Amino acid sequence: MADERPATNSTDVDLEKGHSRPSSSQELKPKTEPESDSLHTNEKTLNNEPEQEPEHNTASQLVDDPNLVDWDGPDDPENPMNWPDRQKWLNIGLISLLTFVTPLGSSMFAPGIPAIMVQFGETSSITATFVVSVYILGFAFGPLIVAPVSEMWGRRPLYIWGNIFFVLFSVGTALSQNMDMMMAFRFLMGVAGSVPITIGSGSIADIMPVEMRGRAMSAWALGPLLGPCIGPVAGGYLIRETSWRWVYWLVCIVGGICIPPSFLYMKETYAPILIERKVLKLRKETGNNNLHSKLDSGQSVADKFKIAIVRPVKLLFLVPIVTSMALYVAIVYGILYLLITTFSFVYRDQYGFDEGTVGLTFLPAGIGMMIGVVVFGALSDMLVKRRMAAGGDLVPEIRLTPAVALPCATVLPVGLFIYGWTTEKQVHFIVPMLGVVIFSAGLMGVMMCIQNYLLDTFPRYAASVTAALAVLRSLAGALLPLAGLEMYNALGLGWGNSLLGFLSAAMIPLPLLFYLYGARLRAKSNPQL
Repeated sequence: MADERPATNSTDVDLEKGHSRPSSSQELKPKTEPESDSLHTNEKTLNNEPEQEPEHNTASQLVDDPNLVDWDGPDDPENPMNWPDRQKWLNIGLISLLTFVTPLGSSMFAPGIPAIMVQFGETSSITATFVVSVYILGFAFGPLIVAPVSEMWGRRPLYIWGNIFFVLFSVGTALSQNMDMMMAFRFLMGVAGSVPITIGSGSIADIMPVEMRGRAMSAWALGPLLGPCIGPVAGGYLIRETSWRWVYWLVCIVGGICIPPSFLYMKETYAPILIERKVLKLRKETGNNNLHSKLDSGQSVADKFKIAIVRPVKLLFLVPIVTSMALYVAIVYGILYLLITTFSFVYRDQYGFDEGTVGLTFLPAGIGMMIGVVVFGALSDMLVKRRMAAGGDLVPEIRLTPAVALPCATVLPVGLFIYGWTTEKQVHFIVPMLGVVIFSAGLMGVMMCIQNYLLDTFPRYAASVTAALAVLRSLAGALLPLAGLEMYNALGLGWGNSLLGFLSAAMIPLPLLFYLYGARLRAKSNPQL
């Protein structure tokens, strides 16, 4: 999806003549060849300011076009990159809140699954696992629609309406009378809840310069990872004191509280939509209907949608960088959800925890993620600032610097080995929880390295590349737990988690390979997106 940021070539609007004209101080320079879709090695592109013009115009035509509308210079206050920090962080805060609320529904009711199975007369262990996984399937399929729609109509309407439908589907789940009804509404909750997860990174790229993007991305990414870990803590006690239905009533209430501030304070950040609004305003003021946006490709809405809806699939299957990184993310995310499904029976059967206390066993994963966020966010932005201070090129591979990426990747299998063998031998519960903290901290670091790397590589298509990641990641999160319980039954907790540890260990060299050879791969891989 074209997450575009216009270049800083300004236009001055001549209201008396009814058109906009290029600034005399900054003229567009003709290009001799098309620009690559991947990131160029300069700060301007990293800050999401594409240099490629709409395909139907040549550079000379753009210079001579008196009806072309763009930002009013590099300091235009309407450009989201120039918003005050307070407005930027308000937007990010609201988006991060939505991104935290929607994943709560995925596992907050996990401690009550036994009660749900009894109430609806179900006995299959596959059904017990799938009632959790079906929500994540919504996360998998939702982005394929959300990403292109956000390109057509902007980001803000999707955040607002996605949250409204999320609340309505939560009501439906709370009122479910059988397992089929519950699964259907949980799937729809996942689809609606995928909105902030799909376009959140694009919204951050719209407003944050590269040297501040690491911290912002880390804060936003906590939602889809921390929500499923923190939710069961509250869910366990809530279910014990009331019933599983109150989990969904609580999610409905929290989601509903988010609607008014989102409607009042959230602003649109997507540049093509903002400039198109400017065009419509100038047409009304001047009567000149020939005015048009610099970012207008000249395509119909239907054609734009057709191109945008297949872009995540193209990125996932035709771009080796995205394919490899999405596979890595899918594996570690699937392992996370597999671990989450084991917490209830491991700590209940191995350590004798009750329903309420079992919820607390999800806290170590949240603590580990918080550690990963703080450490990674600080290190990532520090590396970028150092490179800028040294006058070096801001290439995407900075995000995969071995000093950051390799330790994060290495501690993943270490945490799995600790968790697996200490639960197998029934070592004091603090020790396996420590293993989960280590795994979760590494998971957060790996996810953020990859997310920021791909965001910097495809700044104009941030929502589409996030959708590509989300599809594979969510499928793994939904399906891996279905087979995981059988694996544990066959291998036990020790060797079962060791197998997962070996799998994650095999992926350790991947960030290093892309750090060394990523630029070459980007140069060779340039599909028409």
